[in-house]
Amino acid sequence: MGDRIIASMPAVQVGVRAQRDVLGRVVCYLVGEAGIRQLLDIGSGLPAAENVHEIAQRIAPATKVVYLDNDPVVLSHAQAILADNKVTFAAEGDLLDPAALLAEPDVRNGLDWHQPVGLLLCGILHYILDEGKPGDIVDALYRALPAGSYVFIHHMLDSDDPGSVMLQTEMQRSLGRTKFRTFAEINELFAGLELVEPGVVLVPDWRPGPGTPSAADHPVLKLAAAGVAHKARTS
Repeated sequence: MGDRIIASMPAVQVGVRAQRDVLGRVVCYLVGEAGIRQLLDIGSGLPAAENVHEIAQRIAPATKVVYLDNDPVVLSHAQAILADNKVTFAAEGDLLDPAALLAEPDVRNGLDWHQPVGLLLCGILHYILDEGKPGDIVDALYRALPAGSYVFIHHMLDSDDPGSVMLQTEMQRSLGRTKFRTFAEINELFAGLELVEPGVVLVPDWRPGPGTPSAADHPVLKLAAAGVAHKARTS
């Protein structure tokens, strides 16, 4: 699927790098500015350069990180890499079953559920169709988070842009389940939380750093949005 998408839309590689970059900026914000010391990364994917735990623990070495994925290959690689890391864990978990995910021993015991958690949902919610009730799934996760927690969502963007239509069509054909959503729909996924500035925006517009590519220069960067929100009180 990746080869086909790159062949028809080579610029998509810029978008993939931008996804990794915004994840890094969010982790720096959560750990470096918001003071979060534990992160739950659902749908973490294969380990890559500058993983969440590497960024977080460079800022605050004691930061706990739990990676969850339902792919055994991902888990095998992650567990091998993390064998000597005492505050980072990789465990099996399926976003479609939030109750079981939250009951996973590494999630329950690896994190302190009396202290704020940074929940990372990077590039995963657009694989849940509307009939899968993504709003109910994230609501179950939000309710479990302690007050003071934060949530990050990266999501593919539904628009009239020809690139959006092309990419969504290819992903649907290859994966059988993909649902790009509008800005309004992505905002709804944060229901009950307080958005952090600048809100839900194009990926390169979320607190860009020096050298962050712009959507004006790279139109492919108009295909995804990102946002962070704060759980101010228990709900």
